[in-house]
Amino acid sequence: MANLAGDAQLFEDTFTITDVDQSKYDRVARLTAQSTDNQTMLQLDYNTELFPCFRGETLQVALATSLALDGGASSSNGGAEPSRERGWKDVKGGGESTLADLYDYVCHGKIYKFEDGTDGQTIRAYISFGGLLMMLEGPYKKLTPLRVDNTYLLVKK
Repeated sequence: MANLAGDAQLFEDTFTITDVDQSKYDRVARLTAQSTDNQTMLQLDYNTELFPCFRGETLQVALATSLALDGGASSSNGGAEPSRERGWKDVKGGGESTLADLYDYVCHGKIYKFEDGTDGQTIRAYISFGGLLMMLEGPYKKLTPLRVDNTYLLVKK
């Protein structure tokens, strides 16, 4: 995994997919996965055409506030963050390298809700990526860095 410097890294863990449900939509499925330390559970809606996933696969998942490799904020005139003139990834090439270059599936969204877990020892965080939803449930200690904010989801196999 790339070194996410400073406050840019909110969360990072490795998960094993335990279930994939594609019964509701043609190109969207919801995966359920358990972290390798069995402390954190993940549910994620994802585009199956862009990133096919199967039960038993391992995913490296990170949440970050910036795509800049140094973790710093970027300017809107050529940095790693999206701007009106430039998308999140420079499709013409020759742009600066970003964290997105190191991952297979990248989304931008907002952490919008937190709630206590069912056992009183965990917390649930809900994130929306343009309607594709993610839920993380785990110990307070692991999910404490998350806050209501915009975030990037970075996933690779």
